[in-house]
Amino acid sequence: MSQPTPSFMPYKAPAGGWGSVRSLLRHGLGEGARTAEGARQLQRQNKVDGFACVSCSWAKPAEPHPFEFCENGAKATLWELDKRRVDAGFFERHTVSELLTWADHDLEAQGRLVEPMRYDASSDRYVGISWEEAFAIAGRVLRDMAPERAVFYASGRASLETSYMYALLARLYGNNNLPDSSNMCHESTSVGLPRSIGVPVGTVLLEDFDHCDCILSFGQNVGVNSPRMLHPLQEAARRGADIFTFNPLYERGWERFTNPQEPLAMATGTSTRISNAYFPVRAGGDIALLQGLARALLDLDDAARARGDARVLDVEFIESHTNGFDAFEAWLRAADWQRIETESGLSRDDIESVAAVYAQAKSTILIYGMGLTQHRHGVDNVRMLCNLALMRGNIGRPGAGICPVRGHSNVQGQRTVGISEKPELVPLDRLSEQYGFEPPREKGLDTVGTVEGILDGSVEAFIGLGGNFSRAAPDTARLEPAWRGLALSLQVATHLNRNHLLCARETLLLPCLGRIEEDVQATGAQHVSIEDSTTCIHGSLGISPPVADTLRSEPAIVAALAQAILPPERAALVPWEQWVGDYAQVRGAIEATYPDQFRDFNARLHTPGGFPRPVAARERRWETESGKAEFHVPEVLCATGFEDRAGRYRLITVRSNDQFNTTVYGYRDRFRGIEGTRRVVLMHEDDIAALGLDEGEHITLVADFDDDPEVREVGGLRPIPYRIPRGCIAAYYPECNPLIPVSHHAVDSHVPAGKSVPVRIRRGAGAPIPPGPAPE
Repeated sequence: MSQPTPSFMPYKAPAGGWGSVRSLLRHGLGEGARTAEGARQLQRQNKVDGFACVSCSWAKPAEPHPFEFCENGAKATLWELDKRRVDAGFFERHTVSELLTWADHDLEAQGRLVEPMRYDASSDRYVGISWEEAFAIAGRVLRDMAPERAVFYASGRASLETSYMYALLARLYGNNNLPDSSNMCHESTSVGLPRSIGVPVGTVLLEDFDHCDCILSFGQNVGVNSPRMLHPLQEAARRGADIFTFNPLYERGWERFTNPQEPLAMATGTSTRISNAYFPVRAGGDIALLQGLARALLDLDDAARARGDARVLDVEFIESHTNGFDAFEAWLRAADWQRIETESGLSRDDIESVAAVYAQAKSTILIYGMGLTQHRHGVDNVRMLCNLALMRGNIGRPGAGICPVRGHSNVQGQRTVGISEKPELVPLDRLSEQYGFEPPREKGLDTVGTVEGILDGSVEAFIGLGGNFSRAAPDTARLEPAWRGLALSLQVATHLNRNHLLCARETLLLPCLGRIEEDVQATGAQHVSIEDSTTCIHGSLGISPPVADTLRSEPAIVAALAQAILPPERAALVPWEQWVGDYAQVRGAIEATYPDQFRDFNARLHTPGGFPRPVAARERRWETESGKAEFHVPEVLCATGFEDRAGRYRLITVRSNDQFNTTVYGYRDRFRGIEGTRRVVLMHEDDIAALGLDEGEHITLVADFDDDPEVREVGGLRPIPYRIPRGCIAAYYPECNPLIPVSHHAVDSHVPAGKSVPVRIRRGAGAPIPPGPAPE
């Protein structure tokens, strides 16, 4: 299928504004759109009596705006309401081999999956089957398989109810092989925060934005990844809070914002300045940056002591609540400013200017995204951020705290209710008592372990609850052919994607209801729940008529799978059919398993603004081995895990404005001024000139790892001048995943290190980005 004609024009407008409105109208009126139904549902999005957005997981306010959705959230809603259908008739017209040549966007743009299907190798097509046949096939394959050879993957979309049932199914089956999308993004948070402050989640609630007077942001693109967050940021900026942004690429959302819900601003074209200053730190330079900020803070404290003034450091907090400060202080005093400047790419003056403001702020929120977590030393990044917060006591009081911005809608929540490969994070003893079985105690496979298992043949079955695993995971070029060696690939999904076309010996495609659609079971219309980035739990009710009466809900599919693949005596331990008939019973079971987290779950389900789970660090209780928050001394200053050398660039993989995770809604990256293509490399203009590259010339990125024998390259790319540090380049995810070996991941957390990939640039188109037509 053809793509639009590429064009490149710097975008000068603010985030939001008429650009956002035009984009929404384009998608709302486009091919496949159910315009009237879309407008009706958008009015209910992220509201107490409505449904939780299926896109990002940003907090939902108790008093929502009239339109409590952002541009990308609206795209996700309209995508789910697509009137087009993918059924067996679609596959009569298109073989799987043909569809593998299509671009990702074109596959998902065919519409909603509406009937269960099985791949038929003789015709190279999916064919329709009954639900009963699908479950029987899954049962036949999985009952005869050693439990450790099957993987139960979950994307971040599934509700808390579905996630709890799915995790329980995996453990009843006999393993903890429960990788999820958090393994690919914020696992460095889940590892780093507990070591520093004793909890795996952030400490900030939405109301803290009303009380902060300083915000520091690291490696997070608010305008694309969590645009509704711009509302509290705008309010903070207007009342005078100081906001500083550290990110390799200049992103429009952190610069200026016009709120589409403010008629005067829309009419006059006025915008709000978000950041006081924007600092383009080098990819992987955040440890050095944070060391510089902390050292500057220490110097300011020394000067205050010499003058007899009030201390800059929160000494009382440090002495009462922390451990390890002496070693951290010694490390700071030995810091070399020249190394800090070289590694961070920022000047000492700039770093000290921010530290001076931070030193005077009463309450500071420290925000971060995958720009910190997706590095070889991403855990060190997270822990260094905690160090900076601890120095000023900015945890456990109003207007202050750590704020990791999670991505997919319920990626944090599914972890809360048991989807984890780490048995120590799950109350297995309570599950044993609750359901009368002995849960497996061995550590399961995460995303990296799953990829490795598929590559070496030790994984034989993959059950996917949403997502596009093979496209999102690293080592794509090796993973895709290996996928065909699986005994079973079973995918629960709403739209067709590339992973579904990688057919195993048995391949099943099971269509499910979307969160926006009405889910009627034995006791009537069902509510579900999700957890947002700030640990608040929200109810969600879909009322849109399902796109087909052949769809089943995710809880119903999980329950049927359990009854098909578990031995009868195991399946009988759980009242699956009762749970499907009444999701409130599932919430009752969640409360029984996690009584401290979900007290009065059903009664509080529709609390305006959600009800927050208890987080010990918010109360300055530290669930660490020492019983105190821990300062951490990293062993490195560069988070990339590789050395710089002539001709080696640090590649940052990024998403576009017309994209959420692996779902590509279109070919407009409005904020970066790119339209009609995703085959670009964003580069500093001096790097382009130094290489002698011409406008329109094609280049190839070649992976440049010292210890990887594979040849990895992605070609058919055009260099585009952009505001980015020299030596750093950026290109789109997931197209560049073939450049990332499965071994290139964060230490301890195993997050694929997609924000700092060593590459060389070769002139010439090379092999085009798979899949898709030849380069323009």
